[in-house]
Amino acid sequence: MGKIKSVQYNFIMNFILTSSNFLFPLITFPYVSRVLMAAGNGKVSFATSIANYFIMVASLGIPTYGIRVCAKVRDDKDALSKTVHELLIINLIMTGITTILFLISIVTVDKLYAEKELMFINLIGMVLNTFGVNWLYSALEQYSYITIRSIAFKALSVILMFLFVSQPSDYIIYGGITVFATAGSNILNFVRIKKYIYLKKYDHYEFRRHIKPILLFFAQSVAVVINTNLDLAMLGFLKGDVDVGLYTVAIKIKSILVTLVTSLGTVLLPRLSYYVAHHKIDLFECLIKKATSFVLIISIPLSVFFIVMAKESILFLAGGGYLEATFAMQFIMICVIIIGLTNITGIQILTPLNREREVLHSIVVSAIINIVTNSIFIPLYGINGAALCTVAAQLSGFIVQLYVIRQTPFHNIFNYVEICKILFCSICPIILLLIVKSSIDTPFLSLFVGSCFYFGTFLLLCVLLKIDLVQNTLHSYFKKISNFFNLKR
Repeated sequence: MGKIKSVQYNFIMNFILTSSNFLFPLITFPYVSRVLMAAGNGKVSFATSIANYFIMVASLGIPTYGIRVCAKVRDDKDALSKTVHELLIINLIMTGITTILFLISIVTVDKLYAEKELMFINLIGMVLNTFGVNWLYSALEQYSYITIRSIAFKALSVILMFLFVSQPSDYIIYGGITVFATAGSNILNFVRIKKYIYLKKYDHYEFRRHIKPILLFFAQSVAVVINTNLDLAMLGFLKGDVDVGLYTVAIKIKSILVTLVTSLGTVLLPRLSYYVAHHKIDLFECLIKKATSFVLIISIPLSVFFIVMAKESILFLAGGGYLEATFAMQFIMICVIIIGLTNITGIQILTPLNREREVLHSIVVSAIINIVTNSIFIPLYGINGAALCTVAAQLSGFIVQLYVIRQTPFHNIFNYVEICKILFCSICPIILLLIVKSSIDTPFLSLFVGSCFYFGTFLLLCVLLKIDLVQNTLHSYFKKISNFFNLKR
């Protein structure tokens, strides 16, 4: 197995990966939105949201459970290999069953059959997803490989998009390119797997030991997919492709920011699971507190910035035809903070502590509220109702997890004085954004200048108010620069 890198190194690599997840949509989404228009964009988003339900069933709870269980045995190649075999076999069986169900659904449901080409493309992506074993690479903390692979396929998909997507009828091609970006890397993953595990067949496999935790994580996945895709799916059935296309703009921006905010959590899950397995509780708690500070410092100012600059963001990313999504985007930005904190409480604390049952309860509560409220508010208020329901659902799940956290030794992870400082640092520079908005008409220039003033002022205020993580990070950074120049001498 490759050498396990430090958390700092893994975070840098994952930050590069996250930055690519932020930058590539900035390149592709403005182009796609203008070429495919709201209707074409909505068709692709609707097909993807439906496919995600089948991918969820095929994967069971393996994507999260696989990281935890493989991280705990990663020092023993034989035990790791046997575990990977067992999970992969279970995954393959479920994928076969799900493929049949997906095919039946495409043929029998008129709404799906109308876009059968897109649905079949996503079906292929679902099958290839099984062979990706991304959970293994995350458990082994192979973030250099994950980052390089992901960026390479993203870059290739961007080139293909500019070459082959040029008119509204090319939405099927665009759907195929988005699936290829993921499917290609999954094939590469499977080819490379022999570097980390033995491919020999074992005499006895213990499938039963995985069933209960996998089903718990699967139940989580069901509720999570309901929470993340239900609004799009219900908009598609109750309103139509145009509403889905409009709402996709707000969702796209939120998803990019959530990926950035939760980037550290992706790195920490295998390390935190390893600490729990080896009873290193002090290291566990220290890492959790740093992660919480990181999420708050990133999520709060990002949410505030994009609430204020929502109109400019939509004009830049999608054009004037999508301005109806402005209020929905402003409201749904609240989710960036909530999801970031839920990632801490659910994925980084409760999951490594084997408290996934309580995580499930919180997600089920969130899903129930999502279903009920969407049924009421989408017919009445369309995309604005969907945004309202999403925030309500996410908040309810977070509140349940906070209640559970109170029963663990890590109930004091939130420093409320620091939270007030971060809120103050985030709100004060709003006046600068309003001045920029009123002075600059060009959306891109307004966003660029506004972000420089806003985040520069935010960082300065954090230093003046002595927020620990910012001070320590800057101190470490300047110390490394000083050491570098001292070595040069």
